[in-house]
Amino acid sequence: MKSAVKTAFLCSECGGDFPKWHGQCPACKEWGTVSEFKVSKKTNKTLDSESRKPISLNEILYDRPEIRIPTKITEVDRVFGGGLLKGSVILLGGSPGIGKSTLALQIVSGCDINSLYISAEESESQVGLRAKRLMVSSDKLQLSAENQIERIVDYVSLLKPEMIIIDSIQTMFTPSIDSLPGSPNQIRECGQQLLQLSKQKELTIIIIGHVTKDGIIAGPKMLEHMVDTVLYLEGDDRYEHRILRSVKNRFGATNEVGIFLMSSKGLQEVKNPSELFLEERTKNVAGTAIYASLEGTRPILVEVQALVSPANFGTPQRNVNGFDFKRLSMLLAVLEKRMKIIMGAKDVFVNLVGGLKINDPAADLSIISTVASSSREKPIDPGIVLIGEVGLAGEVRSVSQVEKRIQEAKTLGFTIAIVPKSNERILKPRPKGISIKFVSTVKETFNILF
Repeated sequence: MKSAVKTAFLCSECGGDFPKWHGQCPACKEWGTVSEFKVSKKTNKTLDSESRKPISLNEILYDRPEIRIPTKITEVDRVFGGGLLKGSVILLGGSPGIGKSTLALQIVSGCDINSLYISAEESESQVGLRAKRLMVSSDKLQLSAENQIERIVDYVSLLKPEMIIIDSIQTMFTPSIDSLPGSPNQIRECGQQLLQLSKQKELTIIIIGHVTKDGIIAGPKMLEHMVDTVLYLEGDDRYEHRILRSVKNRFGATNEVGIFLMSSKGLQEVKNPSELFLEERTKNVAGTAIYASLEGTRPILVEVQALVSPANFGTPQRNVNGFDFKRLSMLLAVLEKRMKIIMGAKDVFVNLVGGLKINDPAADLSIISTVASSSREKPIDPGIVLIGEVGLAGEVRSVSQVEKRIQEAKTLGFTIAIVPKSNERILKPRPKGISIKFVSTVKETFNILF
C-alpha cells in the first residue's frame, strides 16, 4: 500500500516548494530558508470547486459598483481608502500586545454587519471580556475558538456572515497538511483557502498575523502576495500612541497611516498627530529642529534632535532612532566635505521624538541642520520648519507635496519654512501667513539658520 504522505521542501521566505533540499532557495536566493515538510495527499473537498463563469468588463464597471463598508473610525477608513472593500482580504500584522485584536474588535463594532470572530488563541469568554472592556456590544457578532479551517468554512455556510476575523493565521491548520499549526506549509494552505472563500462568497476577511523579531509577518512571504491589503500596527512600549500603516493596498494609497492612542477603552483616534508629537518639544536648545514629514497623504510635523559630543573612547559612536543609519552616515560625510564641520572624532546621536519611524528623503535638511546646530552650539529658531533632500554635492533637492507640508506648518503657527529652490515653481501663488525661504545648497540653509 502506497503511503498517503509525501515529502516536500518548502521555502519559508517565498513559499516555493521543491523536490529536494537546497541550501539556497532557487527562487528567492535566500540562504537557510528551505525546510522539509511532510504533506498529506488527502484531497481537500471543503471548498466549492465549481468553476466561475467569466464576466464581461462592462458588467463589472456598470452593473457591479464598488461597495465599501465604513468602519466609522476615521483613521482606519483613511488607511483603507474610504472603508473596507467587500470581498477583500486584509492582513494585519504587529508585535504581541500592540493592540491587533483590540483594533479588530473595534472595526467589527464600527461596521455593524453580520460578523464572525475566530479566536484560536483565546476562548469565547476571554474575547467577550475584552469586548466588554471596549464597550462593544452587538447581536450581529458571533464568536468561535475554532482553529480548523474546514470547520470555519462550515460556519460560514451556516451563519452567512459578511465579515470574518481570523485571530491569528499562525494558529490555523488543515488536516490535509501533515505539519503543525504555524508552519509555512500550514499558513500558506490556510491562507489560500481563506482567499478562495473570500472571492467565492464575497466576504471581507481580516487575518491577524504575528511578526518576527525583524518586524515582518511570520510565515511565508507568499501570504503577503496573496492578500489585497497588508497593514502593520506599530508602536513602542514606552509610548501610548500606535500607528496603523498600510504597506500594500490594491484599492487605496500605500504608506498611508492612522494615528491612535492606546487607552483602557481601546484605541482612540488622534485627530491632529502633529500636536501629539510636538506637545513636549524643546525650544531654544542647540540640536533641535522641526521637520514636515509626509506619511501617505498626511503631513505630520516631527521634532528632530541631535547631540554631538567629543568621543571619549577610540571609535566615535553613531546612534540613530527613527531614521536610516546609512543615510545619517552620508549626511555626516556631506557636513565634513562640503561644510568643513569635522565629525570624525565626535559621537553623534540623532532621535526622532515620539518613536516615529520615517523613510523620507525630505528629512535630510532637518537632520543635517540639527547635527550642525549641536556641533556649533547654536539653537535653531523654533518658528522654522525645514523641508528638503540633501545630495552628495551639498545641494538641496526638491521634495514631493511640499505645499501640504507647508500648510500643516502654517496651521500649527510656524512662521518660516525653508524649502528647496527647485520647488519654487510649484508654490504659485505662495501660501499666505508663512514666510518661505528657498535654498539651493546646505550652505545657504546654514546662512539663514546661524
